Amino acid sequence: MNTWIKLSIVLVSGIIILLQMDSTTSILFLSSIICIGILGSFIGTLAGGGGLITLPAMILLGIPIHFSIATNKFSSGIASLSSLLVLLKTKELNIKIIYPYIISSIIGGGVGALITANLPEKSLNLIAICLLIFAFVISIKSKKWYSEHQETHKNTVNKRSSQIMSFFIGMYDGGFGPGSSTFSILYFIKTRYTYVKATQMSRVLNLGSCFGAFLIFYQTGFLQWDYAIALATGSIIGTQIALKIVSKIPMKMAKGLVTTILIFLIIQVAWQFK
Repeated sequence: MNTWIKLSIVLVSGIIILLQMDSTTSILFLSSIICIGILGSFIGTLAGGGGLITLPAMILLGIPIHFSIATNKFSSGIASLSSLLVLLKTKELNIKIIYPYIISSIIGGGVGALITANLPEKSLNLIAICLLIFAFVISIKSKKWYSEHQETHKNTVNKRSSQIMSFFIGMYDGGFGPGSSTFSILYFIKTRYTYVKATQMSRVLNLGSCFGAFLIFYQTGFLQWDYAIALATGSIIGTQIALKIVSKIPMKMAKGLVTTILIFLIIQVAWQFK
């Protein structure tokens, strides 16, 4: 079946579900959330930083911050699950290889959400600024971006180190979010993955961390299902479009996109810290 037909089915299905729900939210408002999900997940899949779009946009719509975070984790996890199922079906990823990373990031995501609940906002922003500046420096200095035909050599990848890194990336994503996919992409490129494969692996970690964090946030009661379904619908569509075109993006453009996203993330977090 044509990809665009599948995405149309996803969109129509999401709208039908929303219409069947006993919700007082207008369909126009929910449509705005769907559009936010499409744009945020499209950018987030290619370069990370999707949270830079989705979280502020939902807050601007008047959705409380705690509901925005919980909604974002749910939708990001659903979108990553949809992309992972496609990648497994096409045998671009192997479940035996990726499941340790998923477990590590699930635990990390849960730990991150618990830590965030007990950290002052300013302390969290300061940590985020330091991590984002570090990622920016690594992105600028990395020469591996330009290795178009770089292969992954299993004997050169330390699986234990990768699982530990998956935990910390998951913890960051579960506790803060924006920029986590960028960290994933940069890390996997550093461990001799191509940009395309690194993007795919970032979806794996995002699935785990969002699931772990969602379990924590769900227990707090900060979840409104009509918001969650609307954002998840848009996120699935945006992620699938991004995965469809990722292999056609030149490495110089990919590096520029990641670097630009990092700059905006640093500015946004610094502004919040102010």
